[in-house]
Amino acid sequence: MILYKGKIYPDTKQNELIATLKADITETLASPKKLTPMSVIEASEKMYKKAMSGYYDSIALPLLNAFGISYDRYQAMAKAFSKEVLRYKCDIELGEHWDNLPPLTSGTVRKLAPLGVLFHVAAGNVDGLPAFSVAEGLLSGNINILKLPSGDSGLSIKLLSDLITEAPELTDYIYVFDVPSTEFETLKQLSKLADGVVVWGGDLAQRTARSMCDVTTKIIPWGHKLSFAYVTDSVTDTQLAILAKHICDTEQVLCSSCQGIYLDTADKNKLSDFARRFFEIFKTENIKAGKTDMAMRGKNTVSLYCDRLENKYPLVLNGSGVSVVVKDDSELELSYTFRNVWIKALPHSDLVKTLKKQKGYLQTCGLLCSNSEKQELAELLISAGVVRITGGDMSRTFFGEAHDGTYPLREYTKIVEID
Repeated sequence: MILYKGKIYPDTKQNELIATLKADITETLASPKKLTPMSVIEASEKMYKKAMSGYYDSIALPLLNAFGISYDRYQAMAKAFSKEVLRYKCDIELGEHWDNLPPLTSGTVRKLAPLGVLFHVAAGNVDGLPAFSVAEGLLSGNINILKLPSGDSGLSIKLLSDLITEAPELTDYIYVFDVPSTEFETLKQLSKLADGVVVWGGDLAQRTARSMCDVTTKIIPWGHKLSFAYVTDSVTDTQLAILAKHICDTEQVLCSSCQGIYLDTADKNKLSDFARRFFEIFKTENIKAGKTDMAMRGKNTVSLYCDRLENKYPLVLNGSGVSVVVKDDSELELSYTFRNVWIKALPHSDLVKTLKKQKGYLQTCGLLCSNSEKQELAELLISAGVVRITGGDMSRTFFGEAHDGTYPLREYTKIVEID
């Protein structure tokens, strides 16, 4: 489906509509009437209230069940669209005076302005994320072109259509196309219309975006990230239980999900004892969380069985729907996901040396240690490139926190100075 000037069209209209897109965008940019953040905030507030009243339950509940997300968590996530949170987001990311920047001198006026046009190349690992990416582009005053991810459920167009219904002035600021990633020339054509390309995805998506953009186009990458836990000898069973619950709740598919656990030791003999300890806690939390996807459980079972046959790793613990694998190396890597974690040794003296090799991929570290150890270890993790340091609940979110170490609204705007 295509969303163009507030109307939904079939994909067969793609070429016809893209042919008129440049003229329509230029007309909007040249118009003296500009989009204000408050109009976006007010429309989002109305949608938030609808969500709280159950209006979107028919769409949301199947997705919540598929991803194992509780209804309470869904309502907490929906609050991101509330007036209170969006206003706070603008204040945090753009500064408290974002709507009226004080002048530097008596003869100079400063103002925040949008980049102009954003082309969002969305990823499909979280349903609804494409619509939120566009919402951030609207908050910063930009015209937004969205490429839907493959397999999009239709939720993105539903949410954005409803947003336009609540605020018709957004009609000329939202364009959604279901363009396959294989249609490179079409994507290149859309990217040439943009002042900034917002890319959600891994290395291939990032490389593709760079290859289709002019040097004058700003690329804003929100790439796939790797996150992990770092554990010292002082870790408690309670801390490990919170980490295990996080792994079960997120299925390790988020950028902030724990893929594995580093133990602060140079003695690899300690790994097996720790692995057995965590495995028992992991199994308990897994039972509380309920079963994970059957297909992924089967895939992991086969993979782990082959690992055992090949004596690939020192220890493989598998059962009750979870698995823990002890490995000899210290490289940061993706796990098998869906409740499978690796355990590796990494003394804190080697933290920076080991992790710095993964610059650009690092996001969250769940730091499980005593209070007396926290400051020193946090500084080492920051030097290595980590941008989020949490406890065991690594995917907890606070409204106003940065995304991958930066603020999206700052990336989507510019400061203009006028004498």
